[in-house]
Amino acid sequence: MTSPPSSLRARLAQGRIVVAPGVYDMISARMADSMGFESLYMTGYGVVASHLGLPDAGLASYTDMVSRVAQICSGTSTPLVADADTGYGGLLNVRHTVRGYEKAGAVAIQIEDQEMPKKCGHTTGRRVVPMQDMVAKVKVAIEARHNPDTLIVARTDARTALGLDEALRRGEAYARAGADLVFIESPESEDELYKIGRALKGVHLVANVVQSGARTPELPSAQLQEFGFALAIYPSLAHKAAAAALRTTYQHLKEHRTAIGLELPLLSSPEMHALMGFEDVWEFEKRCSVFAE
Repeated sequence: MTSPPSSLRARLAQGRIVVAPGVYDMISARMADSMGFESLYMTGYGVVASHLGLPDAGLASYTDMVSRVAQICSGTSTPLVADADTGYGGLLNVRHTVRGYEKAGAVAIQIEDQEMPKKCGHTTGRRVVPMQDMVAKVKVAIEARHNPDTLIVARTDARTALGLDEALRRGEAYARAGADLVFIESPESEDELYKIGRALKGVHLVANVVQSGARTPELPSAQLQEFGFALAIYPSLAHKAAAAALRTTYQHLKEHRTAIGLELPLLSSPEMHALMGFEDVWEFEKRCSVFAE
């Protein structure tokens, strides 16, 4: 079901910002895929949390993550942008990661300039590698891809520890090295978002839109487009909403010992069956039942 890699590159070239919801498991991926988005974003935070039950702090391996890429791409048709952390090591690891993610079905692969072990971009204590080390990773990633339409996203986490000017300097260097999109993580004001768009004019920019307690203010996608951003990712929206819904659901069941009276929207059983593909199972069983006769 994987979509052709060229579709996202062509879409970005049209000039209207692409809005990509975060997906982290197959329920979220199938739901977002059914909505008609132009891209999905595989969030590292969400995948590590849902798959391993751990914080996004460099604890997930390449094997953990590439298997999730393959799983999501096998069950969806929307182009997937996939978080690949630091590339899981040195230059040889970056080459292996890009080839593996591309083979698994990702149309865009995000690599960041943090030291290992990496940390979630809206937490403290992040440190970055020398700029030239990341430039080399970008060049290796570009060389490693088999399909030239596979996009390489270069993220810098320099803003928090080293300031916006250093983050912009790195963004410019990563763009010159050939990155298809540049991601300045954790700007801390609307003015900084505006300055990023002005400083990196002509570069496809990624905006990380995080709700509730994030370092970056949340702006409408139309305003981000005006500032010069090409891709707006919403990595944590779905898993925060799901976690809040689970808490409300379980609290109600614990307190009342019944689901009656729960004031929360629920999918009906037929809707859930349809989302997970039961119609195909039922059609197959009906069509092939004659083989057993």
